[in-house]
Amino acid sequence: RPLTEEETRVMFEKIAKYIGENLQLLVDRPDGTYCFRLHNDRVYYVSEKILKLAANISGDKLVSLGTCFGKFTKTHKFRLHITALDYLAPYAKYKVWIKPGAEQSFLYGNHVLKSGLGRITENTSQYQGVVVYSMADIPLGFGVAAKSTQDCRKVDPMAIVVFHQADIGEYVRHEETLT
Repeated sequence: RPLTEEETRVMFEKIAKYIGENLQLLVDRPDGTYCFRLHNDRVYYVSEKILKLAANISGDKLVSLGTCFGKFTKTHKFRLHITALDYLAPYAKYKVWIKPGAEQSFLYGNHVLKSGLGRITENTSQYQGVVVYSMADIPLGFGVAAKSTQDCRKVDPMAIVVFHQADIGEYVRHEETLT
């Protein structure tokens, strides 16, 4: 079913933390019209062409359609899934690059420490949504900046600079629950 006004607002606020006004580029794409649909508390990003085809399948038989962007929790908060990374990464306003030694730690679900920080986008504010990249510009996941860019320069090496939200290691760790 289509999202309600409240669900759309909550979801767009969460996505805007990571890509800002580039949110418009997700909906208005040159290769067709895309929309967000809710199915079993999960939000899917799907083209209208596939949506028309899926209309022939009953709701209880439908497992998923399109790309799962996230899900609504029982308290009606929106939680982004790692499957949304491919759509968030190209439009990300704030990015963090981590050193090769810290990549494995991040991919196991740990926060990024100052010692593992390679680079960070200028003017990143505290608690801003960031996309985490390897030094080879491969998107690894996303998180929330624990410190602003200025604070990162003067904290000790063991301080947390990015809180972990999701990483590509979840494809292996949570194989059975990702749809």
